[in-house]
Amino acid sequence: MKNVFDVLKERGLIAQMTHEEEIKKLLAEEKITFYIGFDPTADSLHIGHFMQLVVMKHMQNAGHRPIILLGGGTTMVGDPTGKTDMRPMITKETIQYNADRFKEQMSKFIDFSDGKALMVNNADWLLDLNYVDFLREVGVHFSVNRMLSAECFKARMERGLSFLEFNYMLMQGYDFYKLHKDYGCIMEFGGDDQWSNIIGGIELIRRKDGKDAYGMTFTLLTTSEGKKMGKTEKGALWLDPEKVTPYDFYQYWRNVDDKDVIRLLKLVTFVPMEEIYEYEKLEGQELNAVKCRLAYEVTKMVHGEEEAKKADDAAKAVFGAGSDDSNMPTYEMEAADSENGINILDLMVKSGLAPSKGEARRLVQQGGVSIDGNKIGDVMYNVEKSIFNDGKIVIKKGKKVFLKITIA
Repeated sequence: MKNVFDVLKERGLIAQMTHEEEIKKLLAEEKITFYIGFDPTADSLHIGHFMQLVVMKHMQNAGHRPIILLGGGTTMVGDPTGKTDMRPMITKETIQYNADRFKEQMSKFIDFSDGKALMVNNADWLLDLNYVDFLREVGVHFSVNRMLSAECFKARMERGLSFLEFNYMLMQGYDFYKLHKDYGCIMEFGGDDQWSNIIGGIELIRRKDGKDAYGMTFTLLTTSEGKKMGKTEKGALWLDPEKVTPYDFYQYWRNVDDKDVIRLLKLVTFVPMEEIYEYEKLEGQELNAVKCRLAYEVTKMVHGEEEAKKADDAAKAVFGAGSDDSNMPTYEMEAADSENGINILDLMVKSGLAPSKGEARRLVQQGGVSIDGNKIGDVMYNVEKSIFNDGKIVIKKGKKVFLKITIA
């Protein structure tokens, strides 16, 4: 069986690590306990979190034990990494609610049976700390000079870094130390933007206990141009179906750039590398089938096989590869609108295709709107009952957004 280290490397997941040879040997010869931290700053996981869960699943499949650390304590402070301004303060009640939502979603991916994985919350040890004791036991081991040279702080120095956030690195370092003491955790994983924080924890364990600990960071989810992925027209690509429907989630992956599809198959799916190497030989229109495979696999992991199948069927109807449009997003026209007709701009706003009439007008004028394949260029165009076939039409906005309109 292939070492999980080689699996992670082959799939392009690893960005940095602290001790390459030691880590490779450890993962091949021992079953280790490792952790990844998640701050519950929202009531749903997003696709960036999903990357971390994929890594965790690869590790668990190889027999290693994950600890999911929910940041009930660290969220009270806020991680300055990658942020241009201080995060808004969140109440304890909101943090707890968000943490409970995280637990529900994570349980779909990680097997918690028979002690195969743990989920703990750093609120259990951080919120009751004595500040002076913490400074004497932990703060004494951190060099301010070194902290200020870390990327996560350097980027914030010009805009202003609060003392509240300056404590975050100490708290994350203490988390690693605490998990090391209580659960034998010897490795921390995280996104590549967490490198400085991870090093802080490793140093703390070495200084306080004289023990070795390790760190590994993973590729951030970006396009081939280096642009961060996971943003949609409506905001983040959430895993909660109430925030982003399974169909819209599927469409996000179906519409990735040709240059990104193979790399994403490696990063966020468990499709065997042998199959992916075959896909690498394809180009042009042939890549559309690969995009469908990517979209199906990710949607299946996040929303289940049934929802992935529905989204796949709806997409095939849209792209002409089938006729079943029953799962396509649908808007039912109001009776008065279907009887009397409705202006295209009003229909786009009512159905949610455009946030305002001004935006709808711009889309029509720029040739970005069509009905059943016919481009609509007139902002005065009236959608009449007579143009409906079998009680429905399909409006296309741009290249990627489709909506079925039905008559009430």
